[in-house]
Order: sequence, then structure tokens, then C-alpha cells
Amino acid sequence: MVRAQAPAAPKPATAAGPSSTVRTDPPLIDLDGYNKVLATYKGKPLLVTFWATWCEPCRFEYPMIVELAKQYAPKGLAVYGVSLDANADINVMKRFLIKNNPAFPNYRQRPGIDVDAFYPGVNPEWTGTMPETIFYGRDGRILVHFVGEHPRADFEVAIQKILASPGH
Repeated sequence: MVRAQAPAAPKPATAAGPSSTVRTDPPLIDLDGYNKVLATYKGKPLLVTFWATWCEPCRFEYPMIVELAKQYAPKGLAVYGVSLDANADINVMKRFLIKNNPAFPNYRQRPGIDVDAFYPGVNPEWTGTMPETIFYGRDGRILVHFVGEHPRADFEVAIQKILASPGH
């Protein structure tokens, strides 16, 4: 497990919206933006992964999440990622995304935000330790969350739980 670091000073964003292509920077997101994106997935079982290229457990876990997203997409699972990489690491992050080729959108935490408000605003039980994976039921509530690296079997159990979750 790795504690997320404060991001570097902000620079202008160049991306226009979410995309699985990474030719431009992923869209920047703050807590308000996170909640708006989250609302677009209400009614769907959702896995959100918070990761960074400087986080070794994240680098090991992310390819597995890409595989699980492909495996469970036909059953209705939605997935998106939020990178906590700083501006200085943007090229490393882009290469990581190109290598892993996720079929789901990725965002990047807006540099300069108050991370002490962001983490508990996303999940009251999250202190910034990475990776953080949140599993939302169809009603938009957090049903399971993982702090730190977890084996595929744990992910499968959590995914089954959110797939079986009732709607509204």
C-alpha cells in the first residue's frame, strides 16, 4: 500500500472528455467532477479504481482490472479509473495506459486540489492509501472497497456482489 502524494502545481488540461484513447491527457477531475461522473453510472454496477504509475501495487493490479472489465462488461459492469499521477508524470501515465489499453475511461485527479477533502469525499473510509478500488451497487452506494492490492478472487467476489445488487 502506498499513501497518495500531493500533486504538482496545476497546468492547463488538454483533454476534452473521457476516452479509452490516451493521445491527450485524461480529463482532470476534482470531487465535484467525480460526483458528476459517478451520477452518470447510477443504475449500473460500477468499479472505480484509483491508481498512479508511481504506486507499485497499482501497476500490478491495473492490468487485472482491465481484464476483469472486459470479462464482466457483457454482464453490465461499468469501470473507470482515476489516476493520481502529477503533471510531471503525464508521459509515463500515457505510456502506461497505452500499454494496458483499457476499454474504459480514465480521469486524472486535478492537481492542486485539497486531497484531505477529496479522499474522504470519495469514500469516508479512504485516507489516500493506494490502490483504492470502490465497488458501487446499482443504487450508487458503496458496497465494497479495497485499500491496497488484492487478489483476483477478491475482485471476482466483489464484482458478483455489485452485479447482483438491486436497482434503485
